[in-house]
Amino acid sequence: MKTSRILIVEDESSLRTALFRMLDRKGYNVITANRIEEAKVVIQGDSSLDLALIDLNLPDGDGLEFMDVLQKMHPNCEIIILTGHGSIETAIKATQKGAFHFVTKPFNIEELMSLVDKAMTHKKLAQENQQLKSALKTKHKFDQIIGSSEGIRHCLDLVERVADSESTVLVTGESGTGKELVARAIHFSSSRSTGPFIPINCGAIPAELLESELFGHIKGAFTGAISNRVGRFELADGGTLFLDEIGDLEPTLQVKILRALQERCFEPVGSTKTVQVNVRVIAATNIDLEKAVTTGRFREDLFYRLNVIPIHIPALRERRSDVPLLLSHFLDLYGKSKGRILAGFTNDALDCLGHYNWPGNIRELENLVERLTILKGSGIVDVIDLPIKYRAQSPTQTITSSRMDIPEEGMDFNTAVDAFENSLILKALEKTGWNRNQAAALLRLNRTTLVEKIKKKGLRPPHGQEDFL
Repeated sequence: MKTSRILIVEDESSLRTALFRMLDRKGYNVITANRIEEAKVVIQGDSSLDLALIDLNLPDGDGLEFMDVLQKMHPNCEIIILTGHGSIETAIKATQKGAFHFVTKPFNIEELMSLVDKAMTHKKLAQENQQLKSALKTKHKFDQIIGSSEGIRHCLDLVERVADSESTVLVTGESGTGKELVARAIHFSSSRSTGPFIPINCGAIPAELLESELFGHIKGAFTGAISNRVGRFELADGGTLFLDEIGDLEPTLQVKILRALQERCFEPVGSTKTVQVNVRVIAATNIDLEKAVTTGRFREDLFYRLNVIPIHIPALRERRSDVPLLLSHFLDLYGKSKGRILAGFTNDALDCLGHYNWPGNIRELENLVERLTILKGSGIVDVIDLPIKYRAQSPTQTITSSRMDIPEEGMDFNTAVDAFENSLILKALEKTGWNRNQAAALLRLNRTTLVEKIKKKGLRPPHGQEDFL
């Protein structure tokens, strides 16, 4: 752990020495100066100054003026002002400039040491809070939306352009495409990023409970309401409310959400008190809301209120070029979390996965990588490692008429088919070093079926490979 570095600027030598000794004994790295010009020299190029104890009245200037210099060079440095001529006005001015505390001489040196410890704790918490906010922004911004296809680039471009607006956004796309990731990217890239991001899945909560979840309730509003409850709209005040699967809302709730969007207020269940909120709403759905409007399933006025800025996320089958990038991303993710490192995928395995339709989209791909990480554990993922449904998706090799001529006198169909089957089996065996398990996987055959065909046809490996598996 890095030793905290403290600067003392004090012209009274006995006090400066006493402070140095106390701080040195507590394990701090201490540097001292008896005037401002000397202090400017000793902090030049020092990038790790954590705290400064500065006398207000120094031989060559004002300690508060030196604060300005110090804060420009070390903006994260905590400052405690020391003075023998304290006044309320000076204390206020020091704290307004950013001083952690203002201490009037004479003071108890043990109390000052306690104040130093508090200042260092405050600095540490501030750093941790900043790191956490930075990590959250990184975690939920654009680098978590993986892909380089045209469709995903267009989506990211829209996210970046609408993030700092206050407009309502409607995110559409199939289940598993990453609609919540896009909503989080919008929130954490906006001016509301320091406020809460509150998600709720409108399709996962029974209709009779959803109103209370959204707007809250007061004690006694219904059976089981034994205390007041704050709803998601109020929890999201100052931030973003993400309404996932909004197409599943009951008509009565659609009316209440419309009012909350239009007037930025609502009443909790059982209450007559109106609650005002400042909330940005991002909604998402996997159904065609325009079609739902025409069938009367979804209110037209709510649809237009939500659909101010539409963002569509393409299905994974519409951005197949992103599959290798996503596989690599999740391999790295689960490799670190599970402690099992897979080196990657063979070209044949990538070929299979690239032609698979991914009905579950990115969520399905992520689940597959997690399963492979656990079950295979290490090495390179080959076709045989994939579940059967993924192996079957490799494009079939077809025979064109130009590859086989039928002689004028005709040919025996069964003999020709048998010869072609022999050729396919031999090619698969040669490609896998006569490993029957892998050859069966390449041919999309059960191992027992392939073994029977090899025996029936009397196929044998080249000399030296008689002990093939």
